[in-house]
Amino acid sequence: MESAVEQLLHSGTIIPAHPLALDQYRRLNENRQRLLTRYYIASGVGGVAVGVHTTQFAIRRPDINLLEPVLRIAAEEIAAAGLERPFIKVAGICGPTEQALAEARLALKYGYHIGLLSLGGLTAHTEAELLAHVRAVADVIPVFGFYLQPSVGGRILSYEFWEQFVEIPGVKAIKTAPFNRYQTLDVVRAVASSSRRNNIALYTGNDDNIVADLLTTYRFHVNGEIVEKGFAGGLLGHWSVWTEKVTGLFGRIKNCILEDYKGAGALLQEGIAVTDMNAAIFDPSHAFRGSIAGIHEVLRRQGLLEGTWCLEDHEVLSPGQTAEIDRVTAAYPHLTDDIFVKEFLSQDSIKKLLLHA
Repeated sequence: MESAVEQLLHSGTIIPAHPLALDQYRRLNENRQRLLTRYYIASGVGGVAVGVHTTQFAIRRPDINLLEPVLRIAAEEIAAAGLERPFIKVAGICGPTEQALAEARLALKYGYHIGLLSLGGLTAHTEAELLAHVRAVADVIPVFGFYLQPSVGGRILSYEFWEQFVEIPGVKAIKTAPFNRYQTLDVVRAVASSSRRNNIALYTGNDDNIVADLLTTYRFHVNGEIVEKGFAGGLLGHWSVWTEKVTGLFGRIKNCILEDYKGAGALLQEGIAVTDMNAAIFDPSHAFRGSIAGIHEVLRRQGLLEGTWCLEDHEVLSPGQTAEIDRVTAAYPHLTDDIFVKEFLSQDSIKKLLLHA
């Protein structure tokens, strides 16, 4: 991993999970896919995660076969942007070991820096087998660990698992998304207690607790000394919408910490608004079934996508979800970036791209 990229990973940044742009026939809309990547770059994020849940796992099905195109398109757009700042390219990696290794090699082919390794679906594996799986992938590409909540395909993993996980040399970061403070604490304590504590960056994926996670310092007694650890940034599907406003909020959080938590109360209040908006998009009242369609609906309203189409028939908006999105966008207009998106879409280069979309 390039030193500037690794430094950014550890200092903390915004990494949205990249959606998939489809047409009405559920085929890849390549120009809209490029448009989304350009939008994230223009919003000032520090990286993107491609081929993850928000990109839809069905891209890996042999009859769809879109993993390589979406990795390639994002890499091309990032290169074409000619950025003078580091930008982290995260590739989603999943499946049994043979599949995961093939995906890791594919990610390297397109210059991705790190693989977000999902352990979802490996329910028959023991924890020892999961650790062997992680070690095999880490031998090919640096690993961004991922604690996924059980309600969306993850599983409960023991503290002992994380104790061993964090000692794997190729592990550079861990995203927690168990939506559970006890399980989040297991990961943070394991990292803080590890000999590699300074080599692993923590990123929140706890959509119900984004701002509080980023403001919180964890403190542990380890071998007679006090060790502190916190979340450097976030890798979130929620950050794939209203993204330009995320950069401002993230900057305020970082400044608050530097200024001895001045203004933390106001930020925590803002965090409740963020959680309310997330609930409308991610649809927890229907077990998150409308989460991807919810992201698409926001992007559709702004003109970044043409529709909410997903690869799977069941990936649709839930009853009442449209009204919930109406409610939160009206309640928290300061957290939406509609004006920014309108100006972004008015650029001549973007208009030209959309003519062929």
